[in-house]
Amino acid sequence: MKKLLLLSMALLLAIGGCGVNKDYVSELIAASEARTDAKVKAVEESNAAEIAKLRMLATELEKKTDMAINEAKGFEDYQIIWSGEINFDFDSYEIDDVAAQILTECGDKMTSYPASLLEVTGHTDATGSGKYNLLLGEKRANSAKRFLAERFGISLYRMFIISYGKTKPAAGPDEKNANLRNRRVTLTIWGRL
Repeated sequence: MKKLLLLSMALLLAIGGCGVNKDYVSELIAASEARTDAKVKAVEESNAAEIAKLRMLATELEKKTDMAINEAKGFEDYQIIWSGEINFDFDSYEIDDVAAQILTECGDKMTSYPASLLEVTGHTDATGSGKYNLLLGEKRANSAKRFLAERFGISLYRMFIISYGKTKPAAGPDEKNANLRNRRVTLTIWGRL
């Protein structure tokens, strides 16, 4: 009987203890859910703010794209109004007197046509690696561009450069003065006549 009484008391304590534990666990779960809900709400608000920013940026980008398209209209009427070529010594990108005369003619023409654009392409002979020649062709094109900017005040946005290195030779290896002819910068002015 004593054992039964002790067992009954233990059972009552266990049941009573579980009730306290059950309430405590319920409180912990409720607090955890509240924290989770708060975090989810904060993330949702942050995402909503980001979405609003992205929508605003998309609207601005659309406006700028429309402006760029409107600004670009009319370039389809452009044609070549002048072209020239300057040559360089081996492994050089220095402007000599002959090149300066041709660039002066180019600068005068660009000044006469203020809406014109200049395409400047740099070339090299076949000596050396492809990577080195691309860099040398770019230096040659930049020398011409810098000359026109400094001497004539031609805006940089009106001049576009590209280097072809040794990939577009003007003369084949068996032709006379092929290397000299290939070490060049071609200048092409585009505009409306």
